[in-house]
Amino acid sequence: MSAATKSWRSTVGVLPAVLLVAVVVGGGLGTVVLQSLGLMPLVGTPGLSVDAYSALGDDLWRSVALTLSIAVVSTALAAVIGLAVALTALSGRRTALVAAGLTVTVPHLIGAAAMALLLADSGMLARVLGATDGGWLQIVGGPWWIAVVLEYAWKESAFVAVVVGGTLATRVAAYDESAATLGAGRWARLRLVTLPLARPALIASSAIAFAYTVGSYEVARILGRPFPEPLSVMAIRLFTSIDLATRPQAAAAATIAVALTIAVAGVALHFLRRSAVWR
Repeated sequence: MSAATKSWRSTVGVLPAVLLVAVVVGGGLGTVVLQSLGLMPLVGTPGLSVDAYSALGDDLWRSVALTLSIAVVSTALAAVIGLAVALTALSGRRTALVAAGLTVTVPHLIGAAAMALLLADSGMLARVLGATDGGWLQIVGGPWWIAVVLEYAWKESAFVAVVVGGTLATRVAAYDESAATLGAGRWARLRLVTLPLARPALIASSAIAFAYTVGSYEVARILGRPFPEPLSVMAIRLFTSIDLATRPQAAAAATIAVALTIAVAGVALHFLRRSAVWR
C-alpha cells in the first residue's frame, strides 16, 4: 500500500470526528462572533456594528492586558516546571512524574479552593508560620494575581510534564545512547538530543495550557480581584447579567479571548511545522 493511500485512508477515518467537532465548535464560535457584531441581537433589528466592543471601553483593554499577563507568566512557569519534572523522570526518579499524573486528575475548581485554603491571609500556611496578624503577603485577591498564576502553573505544569515525559520515554533512550557512544557528555546530550526531542511536545502542551488559561473562569473568579477582571470572568459576568443588553458585550469579550487563543495556536503551529518531527 502506497504512502498516499495510507494518508488518504487515515484522513477518511478521522473525518467524521473532525466534521462533528467543526460543526459544534464552529457553530458556537460563529454565533458568538455574529452576536458581538450585532448581527444576531436578542431584540431589535440586526445590523453590523462594533458597539458591543466600544461599550466596554478601556475595561476591555485592561482585561486583555491582564489575561495575557496571567496566561504568559503561568504558561512559562508551567513549561519550565513541567520540563524539569519530565527530565527528572528520565534519570530514573519517577516520583515527581507520578505526582504530576495524579495532579492532572484534580479539577481546577478544587485546585483553586485548595490554593485559597493554603495561601489566604487566614489560610493554613499563614497559620503555620504565625503570620495571621496582618503580616502575611496578600496572595489571594492581591494586586498581582499571585494565587491565580500559582494555581495555573501548578496544574498546567503537571499536564506539560505528563505530555513531555511520555514523549521522551518512547524516543530519547536510543538517541541518547548513540550520542553517549559517540563521546557526547551529559550536557551535550541534553542540549543536542533531549531538548530537541522534547521541543515539539513542549510547544504543543504549552499552547494547550495557554488556551485553557485564557478561557478558564473559576480560578480567576475564586482567587483573583473583582477589578480588573480577565476576559473569561468579564464574559461570564456580562452573559449572566439580568440586563439582556449586555449579551453582545459578553460575546465581544469572548471573541477577543478566542482571537488570542487562535493567535497563540497559530504561532505554536508555525514552530511545530519547522520541527523535524512534523517533517
